[in-house]
Amino acid sequence: MTTAPWRDPALPADARVADLLSRMTLEEKTAQLYGVWVGAATDGDGVAPLQREMTAGLSADEWEELITHGLGQLTRSFGTAPVDPDVGARALARAQRKIAAANRFGIPAVAHEECLAGFTAWRATAYPVPLAWGASFDPDLVEEVGRRIGRDLRAAGVHQGLAPVLDVVRDPRWGRVEETIGEDPYLVGTVGTAYVRGLESAGVVATLKHFAGYASSAGARNLAPVRAGVREFADVTLPPFEMALREGGARSVMAAYTETDGVPASADPRLLTGLLREEWGFTGTVVADYFGIGFLQSLHRVAADEAEAARLALDAGIDVELPTLKCYGEPLVAAVREGRVPQELVDRAARRVLLQKCELGLLDEDWRPEPAGPLDLDSAGNRALARRLAEESVVLLDNPDGVLPLAPDTRIAVVGPRAADPLAMLGCYSFPSHVLTHHPEIPLGIEIPTVLDALRAELPDAKVTFAEGCGVSGPDTGGFAEAVARAAEADVCVAVLGDRAGLFGRGTSGEGCDATDLRLPGVQADLLDALVATGVPVVLVLLTGRPYALGRWHGRLGAVVQGFFPGEEGGPAVAGVLSGRVDPSGRLPVSVPRLPGGQPWTYLQPPLGLAGEVSSLDPTPLYPFGHGRSYTEFVWEDFTGSAAEIATDGSYDISLTVRNTGDRAGTEVVQLYLHDPVASVTRPDVRLIGYQRLELPPGTARRLTFRFHADLSSFTDRTGARVVEPGALELRLGPSSAEVRHRARLRLTGPTRVVGAERRLHCEVLP
Repeated sequence: MTTAPWRDPALPADARVADLLSRMTLEEKTAQLYGVWVGAATDGDGVAPLQREMTAGLSADEWEELITHGLGQLTRSFGTAPVDPDVGARALARAQRKIAAANRFGIPAVAHEECLAGFTAWRATAYPVPLAWGASFDPDLVEEVGRRIGRDLRAAGVHQGLAPVLDVVRDPRWGRVEETIGEDPYLVGTVGTAYVRGLESAGVVATLKHFAGYASSAGARNLAPVRAGVREFADVTLPPFEMALREGGARSVMAAYTETDGVPASADPRLLTGLLREEWGFTGTVVADYFGIGFLQSLHRVAADEAEAARLALDAGIDVELPTLKCYGEPLVAAVREGRVPQELVDRAARRVLLQKCELGLLDEDWRPEPAGPLDLDSAGNRALARRLAEESVVLLDNPDGVLPLAPDTRIAVVGPRAADPLAMLGCYSFPSHVLTHHPEIPLGIEIPTVLDALRAELPDAKVTFAEGCGVSGPDTGGFAEAVARAAEADVCVAVLGDRAGLFGRGTSGEGCDATDLRLPGVQADLLDALVATGVPVVLVLLTGRPYALGRWHGRLGAVVQGFFPGEEGGPAVAGVLSGRVDPSGRLPVSVPRLPGGQPWTYLQPPLGLAGEVSSLDPTPLYPFGHGRSYTEFVWEDFTGSAAEIATDGSYDISLTVRNTGDRAGTEVVQLYLHDPVASVTRPDVRLIGYQRLELPPGTARRLTFRFHADLSSFTDRTGARVVEPGALELRLGPSSAEVRHRARLRLTGPTRVVGAERRLHCEVLP
């Protein structure tokens, strides 16, 4: 029997796919362009926007008929309802066998899952959220996290992960801040690219989202219009995506829900084809965010019907409709036959989808979906990695009087609504917060020590009492009296406050949980006032998905510790910092404001965005981007970086030695910022262009060199070109965006250079 060319693994993928497409009917091609969400809720609360309105459940007969044409994707076999991992993997394999047997080419579907902070599946490790990744300033560790998550996904039969989120925070009131890596594009790009490398190294297709501009939604409202200017879009929004594609090798991109200047991203060929494919050279698949194609008709109102929405999305460059078929099914087939949609658009998208399936081995005759063996999605190795990332992400914001570390035999009153709740550690895309809230009868499936339990285990000789004080949200102050009494009896009070992650208004942080201002939710601020009034030193521990304004208590607290939903091992990580077992090494990936209003604001401000006499509002944050303290002391010495001239295509090295002068091991994060004093358009006063974590035993030192290239000074000029301009620059080394330890003044000489995809994207750090 002769093997068809498309089945021959010895042939190039292009040739195989071309042969396969030539044999397929229109219905078979369009079947590759949509997913099916089996088991998605069509009533009650959902896990995607407007899920009830946008999802039509399939009967068994409809499913059997549908898969005779094939199927592009299977949506969230593990992430829709609690299922034992081994049972789920076997069920997914059976479904894949059925799909392959039902269509005449024997092609299975791509199975995708969410993996924002771990595999979103029951009994899978819940890692710290991406905002905690940013706080770690440790791309190597995040890459290893991505690799482990990828291995778990592949072991379960999953091919594509819907992560990472590369949106750059523009307004901290936005509910999805917890899903981002921070407010700086270089930090987001380097850490996000590391996660992509990890996922892709395990054979999982990483999906960059949300392309592009989603975090700039007006008023911090989910899905609101984006009003970013051309240069903000080019210099803040886009660079992390470009880096993750060029240096991370991501194979998929998810189009954003939002519209920019009246054009929805899902219907924007300049973005999804002109920039992404023609300028950047991307060859993978573009997938819709859940229901995003249908939203062109129902929310954006740029399409009169489902067929027109399909035409707009296909023409823009969206290859796959997720999570389930609505526009790319019968409406698209009918529109092609009627001549309303060119078949070339269907062929283009189908070719991209099939090329990716070919890469994944799904067109090979020896393809096998069955799992290799029993699954352990929360292994000891996973938990150890989750613990390490959690420990590295905890930020010590302040410790003015040395209240921390806590004495081992002290009397501690632990107070607050986040102290004894395991869900206080988790973001909205963790399985317990995302799905299990709809299944209260099902246990968590993983062990999540609370701060209270972890602190008792960490300090067994301490006398630890507890009072909740109040809820996360709501006006009830009935628990204040007990909380104040417990604090008054103690030597120190640990107030554990913060957010409850949820979806679409069911939490204080998370998708659709946007905030009117940056006050602590509910009556937690009043509880903190009452605790401070006792006169007992108060250590504030925040477990949140966004920064909150803390100026009200500045100078009145014994210490301030910030954790950004640090995952299942976050309780022991926080307790380790409080006890001193862990030296705090996290740095702020977002600024912490002094006052709750005056938003939006991030540190990437030109001169008129900074404090000045022309306005009574001072936006200067209480704790700046990059800030974080340690229990030890560091000296930065032997700096080499005198004034110099380099060409606009040249490079320059600056070096320093960092010495741990304390009596305990610690970690310093050296940060390199660029200041451009004069440019043809206004520029941020400073912006991050390099950084390095240094772990140093007591009394030791390490020499460090940053190799700055002029490309790192590039920006978008008045014509829309990305340029490196001649003139003065200043390189600033510091422990945060607001503190300068050393400066190197440079002058770029020569002509203005126009740079593009060939330019250097990151600063090389030499040992």
